[in-house]
Amino acid sequence: MEHHTVPTTVLWDIDGTLVQNAASPGNLYHLALERAVGRDLALMVGHQHGRTDAGLIAEHVRAHHFDDDLIPTVSRHLRDLTDERYHRGDRRSPAPGAIALVHRFASLGWRNGLLTGNSEHRARVKLAGAGFDVDAFDWEHSYFGDEEVERTGVTARAAAALSGTRAVIVGDTPRDGEAADAVGIPFVAVATGVYDVEALRRTGAVAIARDCVQDAQLLEDAIAAVPPLP
Repeated sequence: MEHHTVPTTVLWDIDGTLVQNAASPGNLYHLALERAVGRDLALMVGHQHGRTDAGLIAEHVRAHHFDDDLIPTVSRHLRDLTDERYHRGDRRSPAPGAIALVHRFASLGWRNGLLTGNSEHRARVKLAGAGFDVDAFDWEHSYFGDEEVERTGVTARAAAALSGTRAVIVGDTPRDGEAADAVGIPFVAVATGVYDVEALRRTGAVAIARDCVQDAQLLEDAIAAVPPLP
């Protein structure tokens, strides 16, 4: 009898995982809010790694006591600002080894999906700007945070869609791990963002890599070993 294996989906985070973090992370959310209201504002919210676009926008809006009705307008300005920076040559760098590992996983027959706090549009812009082939990713099996205030809302959608198959979340922050744990998706950590290996040991990660070069085989072996989701 022929043996059929279940599909394997690697759900990559973007910021700090596939793409190196921006020099001034989070300032685009503040600028988008200023555009929405048409004036300068005091910066009330510091950037928090691992948050979703929707969550960060909502926090900026509420910190200034604006009505939540403003949130969609801020979101549109965030998209515009992302495009403007891209077109004037503002690019991010790929995390070490990330491009090669995406291609390696594809050669194994694994799907490279995304699970990110960004919108699909912002994900495409960031990846293209960092030199990734956006067609290397399975956009039908990718999950975005432009409409989810909490990251667990994104992971819950992924868990429901991928039930019965093998899936892992690859991310660089404890929030990635917490959101994965909340819905039972195995978490694989990479210390390519602001958290080092020791900090990531305090998560429920099934494996922790220094980066996608030194520990490429560790990542591959860890993913290959996970069981299918319920």
